Amino acid sequence: MNARTRRVLSLGNLRAFEAVARRLSFSDAAEELFVTQSAISRQIKTLEDELGAALFTRGTRHVELTQSGRVLQRSVESGLGQIDASVRQIRQARSRKRVSVTTFASFGSLWLLPRIEAFQRQHPDIDIRVSATDMIADLDDPELDISLRYCSPAQAPEGAVRLFGEVLTPVVSRSLLEQIRRGQAPPLATPADLALHTLAEEDDTKASTEFLSWRHWLKLNGEPSLEPKRWLYLNFTYQQVQAALAGHGVALARIALVFEALQRGELVEPFGPERRSGSPFLYWMIISPIGKLRPEVTQFCDWVVEQARITRQAIGEEPIASVSRPSAGPPQAGPRPRGGSAGVLAGRGAVIPRRAR
Repeated sequence: MNARTRRVLSLGNLRAFEAVARRLSFSDAAEELFVTQSAISRQIKTLEDELGAALFTRGTRHVELTQSGRVLQRSVESGLGQIDASVRQIRQARSRKRVSVTTFASFGSLWLLPRIEAFQRQHPDIDIRVSATDMIADLDDPELDISLRYCSPAQAPEGAVRLFGEVLTPVVSRSLLEQIRRGQAPPLATPADLALHTLAEEDDTKASTEFLSWRHWLKLNGEPSLEPKRWLYLNFTYQQVQAALAGHGVALARIALVFEALQRGELVEPFGPERRSGSPFLYWMIISPIGKLRPEVTQFCDWVVEQARITRQAIGEEPIASVSRPSAGPPQAGPRPRGGSAGVLAGRGAVIPRRAR
């Protein structure tokens, strides 16, 4: 191995390269880094000499990356991003404590955010950052501590904590139910009556959507070919819930996300709990390796686990009478969901080891 291959590259030179590669301009990179254009040029020339390869082709009015430059850019962008995130995390650790959570939009809106204030009352010295996205976040990112996700057991990574399962039920607003009782809206006593109503449907192509769909529920309840008065297609679960609350139709709601609205009487199950259905997809908590080392993240995770226990009771996975001890048997409270119930009811509150999946 010669001296060139062993030489450590200068971080300053790599930062200069990243800025030029991103902006495709030596002058813009110099302005961003608060140095002169000639200084940027010297850094790039030094880096090219160290690598033994040209990184840019320089024209009169433009700069382009060479093949070697494109290869280096991919690694440098990722590496500098992780370094910068780690530095920010270290600086934050010396100031206020913060927990960063990523989750999908409907779970954040309907389950997490309504409960956050209770955690902050108990822990006023901990700030919470919630990133709501349907993209699966990489927990190798030092800025992320916890991911709250929805997937099948086979998709859950090793060490993921099962929070609760999925139970679905048709719901309408209290106001729509009153209209039905007064004869001001069509009847809604049996699944066949759904042909007289608007059905709010999740418009998505994910595998889990099959079990969240009205078609799946209608098939389980003896109406596979039923067509409603109209369909209302919506992208997110929380939009379906909002549509039902506004009296715009019947939504197939996830009980774990709306049980408080059911308890308050804002939403009503027109067919009762006997028509609930299940799904093999579950809700999980995944903790980053770095997050596990921080006390504030542990405190937040303990709080999430406790809130999940309350949710399991609400959807009938865990009997209320046995809250002080773990239960290995089948749930004793609430009806057994139809369709996918085995997946829903298995392994409550467990950490999934690799061999169990």
